[in-house]
Amino acid sequence: MIENIDQLRALYGEPGQRSMLKQLPRLEAHGQRFIERSPFCVLATAGQGGALLDATPRGGEPGFVKVTDGGATLLLPDAGGNNRLDSLQNLLADPRVSLLFMVPGIDETLRVNGTARLRDEPAFCDVFARERLRPRVVIEVSVREAYLHCAKAFMRSRLWHPDTWKPRDMPSMGEMMRDQIGAGVLTIAETQEQMLERYHAQLRAEQTPAG
Repeated sequence: MIENIDQLRALYGEPGQRSMLKQLPRLEAHGQRFIERSPFCVLATAGQGGALLDATPRGGEPGFVKVTDGGATLLLPDAGGNNRLDSLQNLLADPRVSLLFMVPGIDETLRVNGTARLRDEPAFCDVFARERLRPRVVIEVSVREAYLHCAKAFMRSRLWHPDTWKPRDMPSMGEMMRDQIGAGVLTIAETQEQMLERYHAQLRAEQTPAG
């Protein structure tokens, strides 16, 4: 079992100079362009008092996350969900945040670490009102670290290669939840088609700009 850094370094050695120098304190031109092209990111937060960490997918049209202050700040609109509010509650307890941005067809990813605040003032929410339903909350991220992550993970997984994609061979989410929760609580399982129809209706409503 590995129990200390010396044991770990004995296996892996020291990082190369380029790996260390690529970490920047803000988003420069290439990082900003990457986010402008990205329709998807993963948001990671930490809870209070040793609570488990949380990672959640966030998506929208390319550039749904806005870069401001010359690359020092990101604005991420919060979209409707299940109202568990795991990420938002975590950020109230611990402002540390990490984001992993992806662009379809590009094997590199962009990692951004920093601290976040929840903003509900008009100056923040109105930024998104013309392109989608006005968000109730915007996550304002102060960038502390930004760096490109190499392509090897996506090359290994061939994630963007359609020839590796398999047909969906799983029950619907509703059917899986019925099995997990119990038929006594969830007696009617939503089919995949019903779920997609409901989600599409919600997404169409989200894309309705403020009048």
